[in-house]
Amino acid sequence: YGAPLHSYCKTGVTTPITIVFSRLQAPFQMGRMCYSSSVPTTKLFIDGKFVESNTSEWLDIHNPATNEVVSRVPKATHTEMLAAVDSCSRAYASWSDTSILTRQQIFLRYQQLIKENIKELARLITLEQGKTLADAEGDVFRGLQVAEHACSITSLMMGETLPSITKDMDTYTYRLPIGVCAGIAPFNFPAMIPLWMFPMGMVCGNTYLMKPSERVPGCTMLLAKLLQDAGLPDGTLNIIHGQHAAVNFICDHPAIKAISFVGSNQAGEYIYERGSKNGKRVQSNMGAKNHGVVMPDANKENTLNQLVGAAFGAAGQRCMALSTAILVGEARDWLPELVERSKALRVNAGDQPGADVGPLISPEARARVEMLIQSGVDEGATLLLDGRNVHVKGYENGNFVGPTIIGNVSPAMKCYTEEIFGPVLVVLEADTLDDAISLVNNNQYGNGTAIFTTNGATARKYTHEVDVGQIGVNVPIPVPLPMFSFTGSRGSFRGDTNFYGKQGIQFYTQIKTVTSQWKAEDATTKAAAVTMPTMR
Repeated sequence: YGAPLHSYCKTGVTTPITIVFSRLQAPFQMGRMCYSSSVPTTKLFIDGKFVESNTSEWLDIHNPATNEVVSRVPKATHTEMLAAVDSCSRAYASWSDTSILTRQQIFLRYQQLIKENIKELARLITLEQGKTLADAEGDVFRGLQVAEHACSITSLMMGETLPSITKDMDTYTYRLPIGVCAGIAPFNFPAMIPLWMFPMGMVCGNTYLMKPSERVPGCTMLLAKLLQDAGLPDGTLNIIHGQHAAVNFICDHPAIKAISFVGSNQAGEYIYERGSKNGKRVQSNMGAKNHGVVMPDANKENTLNQLVGAAFGAAGQRCMALSTAILVGEARDWLPELVERSKALRVNAGDQPGADVGPLISPEARARVEMLIQSGVDEGATLLLDGRNVHVKGYENGNFVGPTIIGNVSPAMKCYTEEIFGPVLVVLEADTLDDAISLVNNNQYGNGTAIFTTNGATARKYTHEVDVGQIGVNVPIPVPLPMFSFTGSRGSFRGDTNFYGKQGIQFYTQIKTVTSQWKAEDATTKAAAVTMPTMR
């Protein structure tokens, strides 16, 4: 990435990253620009090998803090995508027949390798995605927790039994893998979201075709190498790169039985519809507008700190970001202090010491966020803190927007109805808890919400009446740990089975029910029974 590749092979990396990335042998033309051989390219991972794509179409990967090209990712050709899914299909028979203890052992080794390489994974995330190094490590850690949970597969995948359902008859079920599965990941969590997908799918006995975001492929490629080092058989995990053609390929190919997707509403609705029409299982986590309801009896210091961190962490590029505050009653008086605390956050490149808020992923993302901020002003909202035109010394070309707070927002405003996906907090006011609940329930999204209060009855009323999948009580970003499931709902989710936890196991397995009869008298009786069985 702009330096000899061996310089990124830090202590603890099991295999040099030159395995994952390679330099082009000669300059080549792309559009009107000529690229030199100094820019590394991302490889495909097919049949256990990191291979250079034969494509003529490449996408630039930019460092969001500088907009410099740091790598290039291929749009995989149709032939390469076929090779990847065929590799998954060939490997499925032996992998699905591999003992569950063997699969468990691979993932036990894998989670240890992730721990050993967490800083290198975080560096790759910060380079390509822009989030701070501390936040990038958190990204990896939350994914690691799912990989650790996958090691519980010997308990998670148990079936059910009912002996003596009638005389001499028993019924029992097996949980079995479903075949080749595929994952399509977003840019905002380069480690966590892929680790929601392929470890759970593969430990159940499925093979997996992964398409990381074309904007941030580096972390996923290193994760694949670490899994190979853990003993994964060739062909059980394959990785392709690309955009629309790759997504359509995954939705259409008959060998793929299930698709996991996290990303925008437009893409999620499309993938759910197209994949479902082709008979595939689809789980699709999509957009959000997460509300933080602040009651006047809340712990003021804690609540203000929680709001600031949840709204502006990761530059607001989280599907669970607390992007909307509803100040109830006298809590509206806290708004000036909320603004002052937000001003104190430091905007800088993610790898710089003390950085709190890094850049957005692209110039287009920055332009969209700034447009939505302006739309609030144009529609009559009050711009209490303006993060546009923030200056970051030494990173003048970066995609930076500073913390922004918009007050006097009404539910009809565009800055409220659309997911901003940037470091912007919109603030609404409500007279009562019932009014706040009504606001939340009238919003199309149901991903996450939080209430801040010291009153148990208030918290109970809110958790029971609000129509949102994931609720925090004095917890601003209530992403469940992996022994539970990520349960976004309504406009934030399509499908009937959620990610990881018990729901994840159900998504990646199918039930086989066996009813068997071994009559006690069969050892001695030789006459045939010709009457209708009555199950008594």
